Amino acid sequence: MNFILRCLGILLVIACLTACSSVIVPEQTVENKVGDSIGGLVIAEASLQFVTIEVVGTRTDALGGVLPGRIVFQPQAMMAIGSPVVARILSIGVRPGEIVKTGKLLMTLQSADVAEARAMLNQAAARNAAAEDLLKRQNEMIWKGVGLEVERFSAETAAREARAELERAKHMTALIGDGKGDRFVLRAPVEGVVLDIKASIGSVVSPGGDALVEIGDPGKLWAVADIPESEISHVAVGQSARIRVLATGTRLDAIVDGIGQAVDGEQRRIPVYLSFKEEVGHLSSGMLAEVRLSTTGNNSLSLPATAILIKEDSQQIVYVQRLDGSFEPRPVRTGNSYDGRVIILEGLQAGEKVVVKGALLLDSTAEQLL
Repeated sequence: MNFILRCLGILLVIACLTACSSVIVPEQTVENKVGDSIGGLVIAEASLQFVTIEVVGTRTDALGGVLPGRIVFQPQAMMAIGSPVVARILSIGVRPGEIVKTGKLLMTLQSADVAEARAMLNQAAARNAAAEDLLKRQNEMIWKGVGLEVERFSAETAAREARAELERAKHMTALIGDGKGDRFVLRAPVEGVVLDIKASIGSVVSPGGDALVEIGDPGKLWAVADIPESEISHVAVGQSARIRVLATGTRLDAIVDGIGQAVDGEQRRIPVYLSFKEEVGHLSSGMLAEVRLSTTGNNSLSLPATAILIKEDSQQIVYVQRLDGSFEPRPVRTGNSYDGRVIILEGLQAGEKVVVKGALLLDSTAEQLL
């Protein structure tokens, strides 16, 4: 009886081994799905469904990826108004956000220096009148033959000095502005919007300090985009762009007006300045924006980022499908990326077929560029 049971056990083990061997066979087929074909790799028909192939072509998208940006005033669009002398603010004639015309009264101030400057102007005018009168008499005496040339020359020198002193006094009072006595007013030198008032009634201000009033021209705005320094070589003055202002949803056309030279030490980005092609009076400085630079002019090739594989930590390759259906690895050099696509600078030509999905099935030792 024991002998019969041992025989049955042996038969059972043999049956199990036979069943297991029948399961392993398909797995071996999967492992051997890739073979060689004159230097290329051939993939099994069953695995082709997991591979996506794309024909390489020039970039057809007109705009690149989204870049962070903001709306700012152009340098020539802002005017900071301060006091030319030490003075006390008596009244303020405008409020933030107010639209002002050129010559609009902004503030009235009081200063002892202003009273002194106006007194000096009156004295200089009086001395100039006396010097001019003396020179006139000396010229008349010379003409009549009773005057001395040395006295006429002395009178001419004194008149010249008096004129220069009068001009200096006029220039000083012109910087102060109009008014009477020890009071003077600050007026808007340009038309625009009052951006900020940094003073209060009764406060004492000094020349060279903070601006008392800031005025900006709402029609002269820039968009500033922050470009990664690794991609700045693909940006050029005159390049087209599309800007979306987040606060209003407005979409505007622009061009690159200038490229900054300083790199942000933390984010490693460079500012790029864009001027609008249309009126933007409805926008405000400080608004956030999305910037998309035109890439059509680059005439470059591009592939999805999933097509790029990394070999040996640094080498970038793609798998190109040959005419016989096999695949060959091809080293490439890549540029900047937009919206999940990578620009190909070297290694491919337009019209070639490249594996853009499932490339790891061809090379399990590589890593994917994501």
